[in-house]
Amino acid sequence: MTQRRKVFGLLAAAVVTASALVTIGATGQVAAAAGGTGAGYLHTSGNKILDSTGATIRLTGINWFGMETDNKTFHGLWSSRTWRQQLDQMAQLGYNTLRVPFSDDALKPGATATGINDYTNPDLIGLSPLQILDKVIGYAGQKGMRVILDRHRPTSSGQTPLWYTAGVPESTWINDWKTLAQRYAGNTTVIGADLHNEPHAEGTNPAATGACWGCGDTARDWRLAAERAGNAILGVQPNWLIFVEGVSCPSGGLSNVWDGDPSNDEDCGWWGGNLSKAGEFPVRLSVPGRVVYSPHEYATSVYNQPWFSAPDYPANLTAIWDKYWGYLYKQNIAPLMMGEFGTTLANPVDKVWLEKLMAYTGTGVNGISFTYWSWNPNSGDTGGILNDDWTTVNQAKQSILQPYLIPPTGGGPDPTTTTPTTTTTGGGTGGCRTAWKLDNSWQGGFQGTLTVTNTAASAANPWTVGFTLPAGATIASGWNGTFTQTGTTVTVSAPSYSPSLGAGAAVSLGFTANGPSGAPSAVKLGAAACTT
Repeated sequence: MTQRRKVFGLLAAAVVTASALVTIGATGQVAAAAGGTGAGYLHTSGNKILDSTGATIRLTGINWFGMETDNKTFHGLWSSRTWRQQLDQMAQLGYNTLRVPFSDDALKPGATATGINDYTNPDLIGLSPLQILDKVIGYAGQKGMRVILDRHRPTSSGQTPLWYTAGVPESTWINDWKTLAQRYAGNTTVIGADLHNEPHAEGTNPAATGACWGCGDTARDWRLAAERAGNAILGVQPNWLIFVEGVSCPSGGLSNVWDGDPSNDEDCGWWGGNLSKAGEFPVRLSVPGRVVYSPHEYATSVYNQPWFSAPDYPANLTAIWDKYWGYLYKQNIAPLMMGEFGTTLANPVDKVWLEKLMAYTGTGVNGISFTYWSWNPNSGDTGGILNDDWTTVNQAKQSILQPYLIPPTGGGPDPTTTTPTTTTTGGGTGGCRTAWKLDNSWQGGFQGTLTVTNTAASAANPWTVGFTLPAGATIASGWNGTFTQTGTTVTVSAPSYSPSLGAGAAVSLGFTANGPSGAPSAVKLGAAACTT
């Protein structure tokens, strides 16, 4: 997926034929499991992803796109928020993994990142796309998050059915992956490579020219290409996971429903979403325990697939997901990580779809991993978790995802870059410790971040933070909590998605205000004052 609309059109025309369908098996939702994405590098066993200690972990993440576009870096860096504030909010919402789409153009020598607000993000000005990626990875790691790199496109101009083009041969694709693997070798924040985004069918059967699965043609067989690239990466970085997406039609071509020959017709799915042949033709790598299959799944806001209007919808969904990719998990063949799924939720059908899909993944660490599309609000087909202001949250989406999110553990503000303008500290008996950073100021207003750490021995649940602003200052907008103001006194209440602030945990309260700038004073966590 990109911020541009994809037209699935004929790839799914005549896709679904009558088949035996079953009802949704899992419908319950429970609270998210304890936080964390494990220790060290990750590996697989059966349908589980394990950390270096053998503990089962679940990736519950988000896509932040832009590096695959003409900007060659993350979108939203043009907004009034810093890149660190974006990552702070992701972690606080419960996303423990960041999937980063990129194109090979962004990796070229001399590549230039554009669309950066030099007032909000002055530390990024003049950096290359890779240098910006380095900073994001470094801070994400401090937050306890993991990062998956996604080769989204050969160039920034658009998606391709095959993993190579005349201008970007397979050798470039593989060499760029090896370069990234070497660059981040030893950095356990970066856990793997999503080899190529959404290989799909091209041409009409029997004259197929797109990506197939198991057809044996080395120029088109995505499964064989994934083996070549995966083994090349593992030769440089044997600890990475190799994320392999599906195709759309296993033959690599679209069905010709008008030729009267049913032998040329087949069951297709979303671009990158059809792994129906992976059981018969698995990806074989030189290092065991490294393959994670990564289907994509979308709703009617992307394309109105026939199954959405079937008379047995939504009871038909389980059988569809089982057929395309779920069997790999249910039969303990391999782990799954849904690399992309999303919707605008404009159609009520989509809300049912998202609720059923999340229930299908299961809850807790034994559930199917995922990275939602997308953080960005500027994805034309789906919108984002953020609204168009790049600050407030689309709560309708977040509320559906929330029970399945496993928050990262560890990480506060980057100690090398978040230098408080004014700091108020309290001892362990004081209840809290605070740090204030003035992010921006202008005539008539300012933006800042107040970080509050719970130094008490127990959690504050639900937490509230109170503070006093300078005379004449009024809150204009705030994030990571609900802000109310009476006179100069501001109260911030915990959001519904993160009501508890554990012992030793911190929350970063960002806001913009009108009036004279100045550090908040008389800060309290609940009734406990943070002593000066």
